[in-house]
Amino acid sequence: MCSYKLLSGGGRQIVDFQIPGDFLGLRSVLFRTADHNIEPVTRVEASEVLVSELMETFVKTPRLATAVLWAASRDEAMVVEHLVGIGRRDAKERTAHLLLELAARLKLVGLSTQLGYDCPLSQYMLADATGLSAVHVNRVLRELRDDGLVTFQRGKVAIHDFDGLVALADFDKTYLDQEGPLLK
Repeated sequence: MCSYKLLSGGGRQIVDFQIPGDFLGLRSVLFRTADHNIEPVTRVEASEVLVSELMETFVKTPRLATAVLWAASRDEAMVVEHLVGIGRRDAKERTAHLLLELAARLKLVGLSTQLGYDCPLSQYMLADATGLSAVHVNRVLRELRDDGLVTFQRGKVAIHDFDGLVALADFDKTYLDQEGPLLK
C-alpha cells in the first residue's frame, strides 16, 4: 500500500509505503477525517477495526496499546526521515535511503535480506515518494547500478554492495527502532 496526498494541480506526494503487518489509518483514529489517501500496490488483505473496539481493547490489553503507540511513533519517525530526505539529501542519497528503509522494514517481516527484496513499485511511485521526476529516478537508478551498489529491475531490488549503499545514503536504521523493547 502507499499513503499519499494529492495536490490541487494533480501532483502526488507519497508519504509512506505500508508493508505486511503495518497498521493503516493510525493517523486518522482520533481525527474525524483522514489527512491522506491510501492505495493498494499489490493484493492486500486487511481487517477493519472500529475505533470504539480499538479503544476498548486498549483498556483491556495495555501491551497492545503500547505496541500500537510504538507503531505510530515509528511511523512519525519515518515521516521525519522522509522530510529530511526530500529537504537535505541529493537525489542519489534519498533514493538509496528509501531502498534501504524498505529493505530494513521488509527484513523485519522476513521478506528481505542484505541481497535484496521483491519490490512492486514503479519508477513513478519512487518519484512521487522522493520528490523527483520519473526521468530523474531512472537516471539515479542507472547511476546506482553503474556504481555497483544496487539494481532495480522487473520488480526486484538486488543489493550488490550493502555497505557502500549504506555509506552513500548515510543510513542509520535506529529511527526504525527494530530492536526496541516490543520486538524482543
